[in-house]
Amino acid sequence: MDVFARKSNKANIIFLGGEPTLYKDLWLAIKKAKELGYNSITIDTNGYLFNNILLKVNPEELDYFSFSLDGATRQTNDMLRGKGSYDQCIAGIREAVSRGFSASLIYTVSRTNIHELNMMGPLLKDLGIDRFFIQVLGIRGKSAKSRDKGLRVPISDWLSVIPDAVEKIAGLGITVTYPKVFLRPEELFECAGLVAENYFIFPNGRVYKCPLCEDYPLHSMIFKDNMLVKTGKINENDFFGLKIPEGCVMNRVIQPENLKYTTDGVPEYKIACCLLKEEISI
Repeated sequence: MDVFARKSNKANIIFLGGEPTLYKDLWLAIKKAKELGYNSITIDTNGYLFNNILLKVNPEELDYFSFSLDGATRQTNDMLRGKGSYDQCIAGIREAVSRGFSASLIYTVSRTNIHELNMMGPLLKDLGIDRFFIQVLGIRGKSAKSRDKGLRVPISDWLSVIPDAVEKIAGLGITVTYPKVFLRPEELFECAGLVAENYFIFPNGRVYKCPLCEDYPLHSMIFKDNMLVKTGKINENDFFGLKIPEGCVMNRVIQPENLKYTTDGVPEYKIACCLLKEEISI
């Protein structure tokens, strides 16, 4: 944390996982991050809030608990995240808010739950959520190997649902952040690896700039003896500058099923960088 705090006085830190509250000393990391002067500190959580984390940190130390919920209804969310997870997440949000913490919510869109996105506005208001993050499901790992297309959101569904839902939710006074995902062929593609500074730090010391690379030994940096050092070629940095008609190079390599082509072999659209988001607040 010292290394990245020194890089910028506007640095933000997010503790995620897995489930970060399973780590019994998370509260000490929060206090250290505050001491180091991070601009904002967030814990991403499934709502179970293990190890009495709500009793070990306070709202002056932590800017947000960011909860993950993947359905406006118990049936849809629990089908995706496990039985009982909806009720646990809702209870966790209510308890955090009652203790004075700010709460945001993350909704990962798939074909299974996109139909409930328009139902989220009233629930967010009821829960006291003031920031709502929409993200698109990335199918990697075992799902990618099986070429499971059942959860992928096609461009037609995304464009017919997301913009309208975002506007309605923002109209309730909630700040909405979401990825563009699909770009028209003539639109400019930008890679966060070149135009932003995001770092994903793993317990094994690996540091990535692109989350799509995390399943592969393509990390551009690594911690050795508490020093951050650059890795040799080939690493993720070698891909960021490549220009292809499909947009995101790593998406083309890792998640090619997200793309469609004309009969002439021309991409019908580009895939936008997953880290460069749109934000709307009314």
